[in-house]
Amino acid sequence: MIISALAFTLMNVFVKTVSHFSVYQIVFFRALGSLFFSIPFLLKNNISLLGNSQTLLVLRSVFGLISMTLFFMSLRHIAMGSAVSIRYMSPIFATLFALLFLKERVKPLQWLFFIIAFLGILILKQFDARLDVQGVLFALASAVFAGLVYITIRKIGAKDHPVVVVNYFMFISVLIGGLLSINNWVMPVGVEWFLLLSLGVFGYFAQLYMTKAMQIGETNQIAPLKYLEVLFTIILGVVWLDEVYSLWSLLGILLIILGLSLNLKKKFL
Repeated sequence: MIISALAFTLMNVFVKTVSHFSVYQIVFFRALGSLFFSIPFLLKNNISLLGNSQTLLVLRSVFGLISMTLFFMSLRHIAMGSAVSIRYMSPIFATLFALLFLKERVKPLQWLFFIIAFLGILILKQFDARLDVQGVLFALASAVFAGLVYITIRKIGAKDHPVVVVNYFMFISVLIGGLLSINNWVMPVGVEWFLLLSLGVFGYFAQLYMTKAMQIGETNQIAPLKYLEVLFTIILGVVWLDEVYSLWSLLGILLIILGLSLNLKKKFL
């Protein structure tokens, strides 16, 4: 999970580094890099690329594409640590959607932890005048659609191989991202090719090691380590990109992570 968090962090840094490209072109290269791994894996293991739950697979891919695009947009307006923290609100939205659509039960104490996390967002925005409202809204909307991704994956269940799910997501992202970036396409030069293609590599291995961690460790012990991505992102943002965080920003981020971690712990107890 630590390797996964580090890979996600490097992907975030590189997305920020290539922000002079259109967000759709970044989505295109992020997905293209992952397809280099997912398609050969499926072919090698004789797993159908079409899958079994085509409608749900397409729906999951569309939700994921919207979430990813909105998150990349948020990175253009606010510091990486703030964007990542807000995006991690997705489990809360997933819980709410599960309550509405899957009729799952929410423990009373979880609502308190949700409030703590939302309080963190309010502190981030209300007390840090430098935090762009548009960036916060992009990150929050990204979390909403990520919550829909979780619910859709739950509906898919074990009917399709995880790599089939990822492959659908990446293929549709390449298709839509490529089409939307045609009018504003900027030809990469030199090291920019490496930066853009590496987005998919980091994204693929981040997902791979997160899955491995969940398979071999207990969820309530392993899952909170996901939030190391926030710590890594803040450190690299300060050191590499000269980002600045106020004490209010750090307090807001801390409350978000605290609320989400407590919710996760309560959920699996």
